[in-house]
Amino acid sequence: MDFFQVIYQRRAVRKYKPDPVSREDILKILDAANYAPSGKNRQQWEFIVVSGEKKRALGDSYAIIADAYTAKWEQQEREAFIDYARSYGGAPVVVVVLTDASNNDWTRKMNLESASAAMENLVLAARALNLGTCWMTGPLQDEAALRRILGVPENKEIVALTPLGYTEEFPAARPRLDPELKEKVRWLE
Repeated sequence: MDFFQVIYQRRAVRKYKPDPVSREDILKILDAANYAPSGKNRQQWEFIVVSGEKKRALGDSYAIIADAYTAKWEQQEREAFIDYARSYGGAPVVVVVLTDASNNDWTRKMNLESASAAMENLVLAARALNLGTCWMTGPLQDEAALRRILGVPENKEIVALTPLGYTEEFPAARPRLDPELKEKVRWLE
């Protein structure tokens, strides 16, 4: 797939087939993530690949958040979102991206930006292999539970999570805000 096709065809996927993703493909995706640019070339990100009982525990935690988040939704939509949260859309794997924690605001920002670049490489590499992802920060609303489930020490910060798997349903493109870049770009001379 052409590089720009990968970018333009990447979507937030919320329905996955239960088919396993090979360790080889997961490592290929994480290798691409590992090639992201990073502040001071620290490359301080880490990845946790979660499946099985640990993934179910992540889903239980996220379902509690989803239950509160959707309290005022219509019942059918609410149940669908809670089911999605509980199973991460049925994906066989969830990848968690970590970075070094820091009390220094500048360093923390640099670390988060670097790990976010790694996350972007991850979702694009997955798309290039015809796999789906969904960049998620909602589960971080119960970060204490995530840390406990995953054994994340205090010297690490959880940046984001993504389900990873073969798509059962591939969403249509959502419209871009300012697609002609008339409001988002300023040219200065």
